Formats: sequence, C-alpha cells, structure tokens
Amino acid sequence: MATSDSNPVYRFYALVPCAGTGSRAGTPGPKQYERIAGQPMVWHTLAAFAAVKRIARTIIVVAPGDGFFERNPTSALVVPCGGATRAASVANGLYELTRVGATRQDWVLVHDAARCLITPALIDSLIDACAPDEVGGLLAHKLSDTLKREEGGRVAQTLDREDKWLAQTPQMFRIGMLMQALERVNNHVTDEAGAIEALGYKPLLVPGATQNFKVTYPDDFALAEAVLKGRLR
Repeated sequence: MATSDSNPVYRFYALVPCAGTGSRAGTPGPKQYERIAGQPMVWHTLAAFAAVKRIARTIIVVAPGDGFFERNPTSALVVPCGGATRAASVANGLYELTRVGATRQDWVLVHDAARCLITPALIDSLIDACAPDEVGGLLAHKLSDTLKREEGGRVAQTLDREDKWLAQTPQMFRIGMLMQALERVNNHVTDEAGAIEALGYKPLLVPGATQNFKVTYPDDFALAEAVLKGRLR
C-alpha cells in the first residue's frame, strides 16, 4: 500500500504462531492457553498488540482442530494452518496474510504466543527502529551472565559474552523477504532472524527487556504471574 511512488507507506501486521504443544512446560494442554493472572496466557500477548494502533491486523496460527478461539472469540484473524515446526506455522501464516490483502512489501511482526510479558512500548520501539531499515530486525537482550559450553555435563569452555545477545520476539521483516527466507531454509531454523541470515542479511538488534522472556518451563509460570500482577497493581 502506498500514498505515492516516491513516498510509500506500508502496513504493519502481527503474526502469532500458536500451534505448539508446550511439552517442556509440563502442562496438561498447550501452554499458551494456561491461565496466568486470571487469563489464558495468549490473552495477555494479544492485548499488547491490540494496544498498538499501528498494527493493521493480527493473525493467530493455530493447529488444525484447535477449538480454543471458537470457545473464546477474538478480533484477531485465527487460521488453523499450524505446521509441524514453528517455521512451517509462520510460513503458512504469511501466505494467509497475503491472501487477505497484505502485500509482500508490508511488514510482519512475528511473536511467540508464550512471551506474554511483551508490552506495547516494546512493540513500538521495534517498529520505530526497523521501519526505516532495509532488512528489519528483532528485539534482543544483551547477555549479562557468564556463558559456558558443555561437554558431557561438564564445562568445556568459557565463551566471550561481549558480543552475545539473547534473541527475543517480536521479529520484524518484510513479508516477501521472510517468505523467501523460510522457503530457502526449509524449516530448519528456530527463529525468523535465522532465516533472514541464511539469505545473507544482518538483522538489526533492538534492545528488548529482561521481562520479555518466553514461558517455557514450570517455574516460568509463577514468575510471569508475579510480573503481570505487579503491573496491575
């Protein structure tokens, strides 16, 4: 979408892969639907994106047969095209975005459903940093802990942490570029930036926040609940 050939204006979309089973979380069902601070985890995630007015539309990619959003309606577009991997789910979601009117030059912000502590301010900071960039980028947190490499349960090496960052989400790229990147890597990546890197590009690192962690293990639920309740107070 553009106002003129010399001054293009592109839209921003959010894509939330929501097809995982959460096997490491120890929950009876998909972890993104577990209740934290009184609501399903994914509800907190979606609320943050709904508060960012620049987001034209949010699409949620769920597994085929997932009935959560039938029981819990949302204004976001829910598509049951989740794949066997995160990359497959994102690729399928990108296709659905183009099917409902997004262009290959529009931006997409891909975000983990289980990063329920994301804030509108962080989303806005990513958009502000990446919108003028030729490649796009991701929220990330500069590593502060000492980093060890393991062999057989023992320390094999202490690694230099000076240039190490922990990748977070959202990760923001042009829809067309990301589609091309995911086709190239054939699902063998764990995040969108890795796919973009495989094309030879260097995504921008945008400072995130310690609290923007992915709820993965059982102890993470209590920490996320404490943070959310603290924000409500």
